[in-house]
Amino acid sequence: MQLGELSDYFVWGTVTAYTIAMVAFAVDLSKVAEGARDQERPTFVGRRTTMLGVAMATTTLGALFHVVATVLRGVAAGRVPWANMYEFTLTGTLAAVLVFLGVNLWKEIRFLGVFVTLLAVTFLMVGLRGFHVEADGVQPALQSYWLVIHVGIAVLATGVFTVAFVLSVLQLMRANYDRAEVTESTRAKWRVALPASDRLEALAFRINAIGFVMWTFTIIGGAVWASEAWGRAWNWDPKEVWSFIVWVIYAAYLHARTTRGWDGNRAAWFAIVGYATVLFNFTGVNILFSGLHSYAQLPT
Repeated sequence: MQLGELSDYFVWGTVTAYTIAMVAFAVDLSKVAEGARDQERPTFVGRRTTMLGVAMATTTLGALFHVVATVLRGVAAGRVPWANMYEFTLTGTLAAVLVFLGVNLWKEIRFLGVFVTLLAVTFLMVGLRGFHVEADGVQPALQSYWLVIHVGIAVLATGVFTVAFVLSVLQLMRANYDRAEVTESTRAKWRVALPASDRLEALAFRINAIGFVMWTFTIIGGAVWASEAWGRAWNWDPKEVWSFIVWVIYAAYLHARTTRGWDGNRAAWFAIVGYATVLFNFTGVNILFSGLHSYAQLPT
């Protein structure tokens, strides 16, 4: 068995582990809601239950499988494993899961688990079924240390934006339930199941700010690489344009949030639009447009 095939098997193992974790997170979250009383503080804080333990353990196991699959992919290709759409999906999803697990060491966000693992399973299945190509070398233009720096930082930024996106979606859900004409018992359940919307929004803002800094370095690194490879730092390539659009949207979001008082639902929708442009930059641009970055196209 070749290393590339072994990597694919580990990806399937990763999908299996994340799926089990997603179910366990969902069961535990439903128990939180069902057993809720009028509490202001989410009972996820300090909780130790069997299902939550299973969920975190299988998420961690899936992340280990994910790391092994990524390393094997890189060894099989003889380079870093983020040079095409399948590998972007593989490594970007890994970054999101690692960000989720890492932030959990600092802040209680296990309530995000069901949503993070759902996205991870979805993205990996799309990558396996729609973007998969055999592990191979890259074009001469990509044989540069900038492939490690420029694309690597972009992958990390995408993982950060993914976790912030989940927070923004949950913020909208919590805010809508707070405003809805529902019974007090239902309100109490959602108070316990999810933190207050302003806490979700504040955490999403901080994580988006980190992602924005990473994305800024992504664009700077891309400009330096373009200058070395093509003689100009900016070539109006579709990938360059959409990367800049992503930067502008997140810059506007951070500016509006800090200086114009755009908080609450407006900030959440702003961040969600930003994440939609990130996804389009990594997929739609490669599918719909041809340009200097066409090496990341779909498999033929």
